Amino acid sequence: MTTNTKQQRQRPEIRAFLEKIVIDAGVGRIGQQPNFEEKMLPQISRDIAAVTGQKPQIRRAKKSIAGFKLREGQIVGLRVTLRKAKMVDFFERLITIVLPRVRDFRGLDAKTIDNGGVLSIGIREHMVFPEISPEQSPVSFSIGISIVPKVKDKERSFEELKKLGVPIKKETKKKK
Repeated sequence: MTTNTKQQRQRPEIRAFLEKIVIDAGVGRIGQQPNFEEKMLPQISRDIAAVTGQKPQIRRAKKSIAGFKLREGQIVGLRVTLRKAKMVDFFERLITIVLPRVRDFRGLDAKTIDNGGVLSIGIREHMVFPEISPEQSPVSFSIGISIVPKVKDKERSFEELKKLGVPIKKETKKKK
């Protein structure tokens, strides 16, 4: 397929609204297991690459923190930043396929949009992505997704995300 037809297929309103999508996967306790870098890290990296279509960047600790049993230079996570066509493809798959597959999903809370308009989503198990086969992936990990808009306003970002089909629950006022 040529790039011209691929661009025609994509929704231009998504590309006009979004700046980038950042996908993070923290390794946490998995990173402290023996032979982590030889056995589990390549599998986690492969899974994230399958989900995003891009090789993840390895993130290392900048400082040692004794309370977290963390040493400087230790691998703490993986990160991918998506832009342009890959961003639009990932966003459409996230909204139409992945979020409905999340267990007990009733919509995203409106509080997940910060004052800068960034929507942050946390997914507990990466197995909800259709590209991941549970038989092929012995390691289960969580993924954080930050959808960064070009608009840096919470209300405008909320309205645009609703127009794009993001399932966001309306805020309900609690009684005192």
